Amino acid sequence: MHDYVKKILTARVYDVAVESPLDAMPRLSQRIGNRVFLKREDLQPVFSFKIRGAYNKMSGMARADLERGVICASAGNHAQGVAMAAARLGVRAMIVMPCTTPAIKVQAVERRGGQVVLHGDGFDEAYAHARLLEAEHGLTFIHPYDDPDVIAGQGTVGMEILRQHPDPIEAIFVPIGGGGLAAGVAAFVKFLRPDVKVIGVEPDDAASMKAALDAGERVVLDQVGLFADGVAVRQAGAETFRLCRELLDGIVTVDADSICAAVKDIFDDTRAIAEPSGAVALAGLKLYAEREGVSDRALVTVNSGANLNFDRLRHIAERAEIGEHREALLAVTIPERPGSYRRFIQILGRRSITEFNYRYVDDPEAHIFVGVQLTGGEREKREIIGLLRAEGLPVQDMSDNEMAKLHVRHMVGGRVPGLRDELIYRFQFPERPGALLKFLDGLATDWNISLFHYRNHGADYGRVLAGIQVPEADRAIFRQRLAELGYPCWDETDNPAYRSFLDGGGRTIRAGKDPYPI
Repeated sequence: MHDYVKKILTARVYDVAVESPLDAMPRLSQRIGNRVFLKREDLQPVFSFKIRGAYNKMSGMARADLERGVICASAGNHAQGVAMAAARLGVRAMIVMPCTTPAIKVQAVERRGGQVVLHGDGFDEAYAHARLLEAEHGLTFIHPYDDPDVIAGQGTVGMEILRQHPDPIEAIFVPIGGGGLAAGVAAFVKFLRPDVKVIGVEPDDAASMKAALDAGERVVLDQVGLFADGVAVRQAGAETFRLCRELLDGIVTVDADSICAAVKDIFDDTRAIAEPSGAVALAGLKLYAEREGVSDRALVTVNSGANLNFDRLRHIAERAEIGEHREALLAVTIPERPGSYRRFIQILGRRSITEFNYRYVDDPEAHIFVGVQLTGGEREKREIIGLLRAEGLPVQDMSDNEMAKLHVRHMVGGRVPGLRDELIYRFQFPERPGALLKFLDGLATDWNISLFHYRNHGADYGRVLAGIQVPEADRAIFRQRLAELGYPCWDETDNPAYRSFLDGGGRTIRAGKDPYPI
């Protein structure tokens, strides 16, 4: 450990890296009753801490080794570090990346002059291929984590944290992929401040270091999840395992929903957008604080990177509320008769509905998929389930059902053979608590609601797609009711999407298409 401290103190990282700030997270701190600080490695020139280890390793190499050209394997962040270091040192860099690497990371490596080779579905396949190319082309391999100079470079993160926060610290939470950052931070912190806990955090579907520590030796996982691609490693490094086994105070594993919630927490407090692997450690911090019951302590975590494809934000936003227990997803059975949906919403009271999916079936019972915003976490969810069951409505909690969260919530619907007199309308109304109940109250009649789809999109206006069975003789009254309701609406009965996927073939007339003004 003493040798590592010397290496960290003399590491040549600041030729290319910056001393990243340690930012307070006031909103999260208030919510969990501790003082939370975020080490902003997303502010490095390559938007990740990896530049530290890559440059420290390469800047200390013999010039002859560099002149042969360097090669590395990486899921993206180490790749950018090697590419930037190679450009700075004036040498050629070949970078092997998994085919599943986010495009933003591949493009960033190419912009820095790296020659990208895409191979395999994960880091381990890319690593094996890089080793073959190393021998074939006579290149010098730069390991992403299992190298003392790389570990020392990453350890400067720990050195900065202790300098920036000289007051007592309960624990520092560090993400683990291969273990280079955790090993480096732990080596420095435990030498200088042995009272400070250093806790590693891994995704529960890629916990290679935890598996190694549990087994007492390095193991190879059969497979790893790729959501947090920056820490998706099937086997921990040999040197990093040795250091982590000796120095870490524990490992916490977290699921994908918790990681998504942590991405949102970082955005709420800093307006920065972390990649999933960048938010892993914060997810572990929150779980630790809840599990251990600590309060009014200083807890430090590392945002290790921000190399995120923009389109992944759709999935992260969808799952963040569930990961923070701010949304419940419920499957509820209600009577198939007019007025049942309005009664159901009345039972929920003034709570905000985040989602409501239903399609008519020729059955005495209707099955709906509903999302409810929670302010009281698990306690409130249990309360809601109790209220519904007290009204005789069967309920199943789908909040932890992966099939429901990934697929079923987007698939509620389908054709209903022989369904007659169905009109399809799209509605828009101001998004506020109670708005959905007001909408249903305003529409209340003996007409049967045959389809209902609502999802809170985080906008100022809620959007509903509704199917309503209105006999031809009632169409004039129906239009009058819509005008009185006062919400913009559009007749979608002839929309080809409806005809292709939802229409049961029993319509009798076509309605107009003009929207109704407010």
